[in-house]
Amino acid sequence: MALSLSSLRAWSPPVLDARYRDAGLFVLLAVLFGGSFIAIKTGLRELPPVLFAGLRFDIAAVLLVGYAALTRPRSSWLPRTRGDFLGIGVAGLFLVTLNNGLLFLGQGPTTPAMASVMYGLNPVLAPVFAWWLLGDRLSWVGALGIGVALAGVVVMVQPSPSTLTSANSIGQLLVLGAASAVALGSVLLQRVGPRMDSLPLTAWAMGLGAVLLHGVSLAAGEPAGSVTRMGTATVLSLLVVAIPSTAVAYAIYFGLIGRVGPVRTNLVAYVVPVVAALFGWLLLASGVTVWTVVGFLVVVTGFALVERATLRAEVVRFRRRLWDDNLPSSPPSRDD
Repeated sequence: MALSLSSLRAWSPPVLDARYRDAGLFVLLAVLFGGSFIAIKTGLRELPPVLFAGLRFDIAAVLLVGYAALTRPRSSWLPRTRGDFLGIGVAGLFLVTLNNGLLFLGQGPTTPAMASVMYGLNPVLAPVFAWWLLGDRLSWVGALGIGVALAGVVVMVQPSPSTLTSANSIGQLLVLGAASAVALGSVLLQRVGPRMDSLPLTAWAMGLGAVLLHGVSLAAGEPAGSVTRMGTATVLSLLVVAIPSTAVAYAIYFGLIGRVGPVRTNLVAYVVPVVAALFGWLLLASGVTVWTVVGFLVVVTGFALVERATLRAEVVRFRRRLWDDNLPSSPPSRDD
């Protein structure tokens, strides 16, 4: 049967249910974030760590600032208030410079799976800084959860006089420092109270962080000439980290926060280690120890204790939504 031109113009593609769309984006976000640990590990073979981090945000900042400028009114993507400029400064220093500088330095001697598990501690550490800086109440169950999560770190690192001085343990502690920088920066960002949207604020912070990272790289004496000697694998790893795993991933991340809330979105931190471990096994032949798995499960238990009230509310909300969806849209008529 032939289709007329008018019928083709009238046709529109089916609209995907919002729940399935967001679930798909959540999985994609975990893949993008998890893949970044593999790409970083690959690029560190030829690039110095801080320089690599700086190059990542050179590319990502340009893309995100351009995206914000094209998709948002000028009043929403330009900083205007004192809080906006302070927010960009805090995010640029803690969430970009310290976070990525420590992450890239630490990931060299450790595995992608271990690094992603350590990095996933930032949602557990944030309540500690919120209690300290914002005066948020921390219950004894929440304190217990933080202790349980830190016990998970001990299980993974297995500290001893010999292991604490090993390159692998030092790398793990540096990644833990990156997670701490994210947690502290997030709380400080809440304290300064910027008014601009999160996405353009992050874009400007990436630009500031890129400048700071290049300054640190020069001060540390990293060879800038290594950029001209990059092989194909290093160039591809840089592009993967900068574009899909940073620019695209952050756009998805902030979109999910706006639609499904920060709690459910940040649960991606506990899917990322699984993705990173799988990619590391497939692409780098890096194994996962039993202690890493056990420590990860202990950390997840600690997170559940810290966020028990919010998680309980999310479960109730999810059940209510399922119940509402299963109810008939209208009562049956007498003629049925």
